[in-house]
Amino acid sequence: MASAAGHGTGSVLPTHTAAAPSAPAWPSTSKPKEDDPRRRRRRCACVCLVVTLAVLAALAITLLVLFLTVLKVRDPTTRLVSTRLAGVAPRLTFPAISIQLNVTLLLTVSVHNPNPASFTYDSGGHTDLTYRGAHVGDAEIDPGRIPSRGDGEVKLALTVQADRLADDLAQLVADVESGSVAMEASTRIPGRVSILGGLIKRHAVAYSDCSFVFGVPDMKVRSQQCHDRTKL
Repeated sequence: MASAAGHGTGSVLPTHTAAAPSAPAWPSTSKPKEDDPRRRRRRCACVCLVVTLAVLAALAITLLVLFLTVLKVRDPTTRLVSTRLAGVAPRLTFPAISIQLNVTLLLTVSVHNPNPASFTYDSGGHTDLTYRGAHVGDAEIDPGRIPSRGDGEVKLALTVQADRLADDLAQLVADVESGSVAMEASTRIPGRVSILGGLIKRHAVAYSDCSFVFGVPDMKVRSQQCHDRTKL
């Protein structure tokens, strides 16, 4: 009984379950990522490359538009506005004795430039004059400048070798009696065009092939037809 009572009234000792040992808390070795210098340099290089490509693309588009508009050359137009007899110079040549007669005509040619670029020409411009296919005269053209989208004048002294005109004397007499003489002139003027205030300069050659009918004896231009062109 006593033992039963003892068992009934005795205090129950608390039982403890051993907890599993926890893993030691080691300090974390992970650190917030910082930009690697090489990565930063790589990123800067990529940005610079993209910006450079964008600038080059914009420049290419600008140049394309410029070539299609500003640099698209339109042919000038020329017109002989006046002729004046400057002098007659006979010349005797030896040893084969012959008399040559040179007639100098002062010509003024009006040139209209429709392009947004001025045309400057130095020495080297030349004009050849032909009469019925035969070369009868020539002229050197003095330096000058034709403004952009404007008009200018080209003055030249044309020397006509009258003795060469006499090679076809019968036809010449017939033309003079009719009161008009038809001639052709071919002109070549090398120079350079200046665009955007001289920022862009390019070599150019202006050509002009004209047919004229001169009145006799006043030597005034009665009719003319010209074909003009420019090559860059």
